[in-house]
Amino acid sequence: MLVYAVSGMGVNMLNLMMGSYLCSALLVGGFGVDAIPFQTFLGKDLVVAAVWATFVLVAKIIDGIIDIPMASFTDNLRTKWGRRRPSILIGLVLTVAAYLLFALVIPNTSGATLGNTIFFGVVLCVFYSFYTLTMVTYYATFTEIVDNEPDRTFMSNVKSVCDIFYFIIGYVLVRILLNGINIKYVALIVLPLALTMLIPLFMIKENQDELGNVEKVKSVNLVQSLGHTFRNKTYVLWMCVYALMTFGVQLFLGGINEYFSFVGLNMMVVMATSFAPVPFTLILYNVILRKKGFGFAFRYVLLLFGVGMFAMFFVGKFLGAGLPKTILSVVCGLICSMAVGSLFAVAYSVPAQLAAEEEARTGISNSAMYFAVQGLFSGVASGLGTGVVLVALKDASKKEGSQAMAYMTLICAIAMFVAFAGTYILPKSLVMMGKKDNK
Repeated sequence: MLVYAVSGMGVNMLNLMMGSYLCSALLVGGFGVDAIPFQTFLGKDLVVAAVWATFVLVAKIIDGIIDIPMASFTDNLRTKWGRRRPSILIGLVLTVAAYLLFALVIPNTSGATLGNTIFFGVVLCVFYSFYTLTMVTYYATFTEIVDNEPDRTFMSNVKSVCDIFYFIIGYVLVRILLNGINIKYVALIVLPLALTMLIPLFMIKENQDELGNVEKVKSVNLVQSLGHTFRNKTYVLWMCVYALMTFGVQLFLGGINEYFSFVGLNMMVVMATSFAPVPFTLILYNVILRKKGFGFAFRYVLLLFGVGMFAMFFVGKFLGAGLPKTILSVVCGLICSMAVGSLFAVAYSVPAQLAAEEEARTGISNSAMYFAVQGLFSGVASGLGTGVVLVALKDASKKEGSQAMAYMTLICAIAMFVAFAGTYILPKSLVMMGKKDNK
């Protein structure tokens, strides 16, 4: 289970690079003067900001919508190699190809053109589409590769720790490299991590008959699968809360590079502070989960992350450079560290468990669809956060004297508090999930 949970780390790292660095490298707005030569491709705008904002939103929505047919594809695929392994391999190859195109090809180096904008927008859509196929297939196997809630929770927690590890690589190591190496070369340095996604090809064991059909699996077509998923009221309510949380988290992660550059905080120190304690904070989260249930534990992490973001807003906006600002930013990072790992873990554990419960009730195996619909909700939320709000903040910050970028963490905090309020609509069955004496 430990090795299997590591598998997605490399492809997730490519997604981090795309969302937090490569997309940002197309526009100079929001960066400090010293960062522009290394954190942008050519030190100038390469896309039309307003059109690019639309493309990012569309790409995120496509990322969410295409989850649905991709999930149906992998749930119903029948080959002599099974249904999951071919899906992962196809998705991985095309994800890497799109990543390389985005990082290395600039159609027109003269500046911001509509042609550049369309090119990068289309490549971004391709990247997200096949990243989706890869990861929705991988996450679907969390329901299938183990057969009980504690093991799914364990794998989700390990996956969350792996997420933090690649975040440390992405927001600390990559940031160090960007002090002297241009982003397109740094993108190539981290690319070999994608090979971790080959692990499932050797570990997934699908029972097949002589015709290549997976045994003991009752599948349904796309429309039926969607119907079964959306009739699960617990899952739909969870999606509403999850989308609010995702908006705040992805806005912060997508704009973290520009934000720290703009307000004068040490990104490497704060991110190391936020991510390093996560394995220990996950232990605390799981203690609370077993004692109080999922609802209480999830509210705890939402509240903490919101408070951390709210405090960071005041530190970044109102304190001048110096030791007090650095110390207080580290404190903000420590507050966020109590929540950040758990916010990622729930994205794996909740849909995997709800899909497993549905399969136990109905005999229908459509676990990929649960992650696909979650991808749809998170895609729209991420698109609004990184494609609309973040681009608007970046564009506004280019005006002399503007403090627009400083408000990013305040918006993140508000999203967390709204999600916290939204948890009170969740049904008792989900609220009490994971409690030790809950049957």
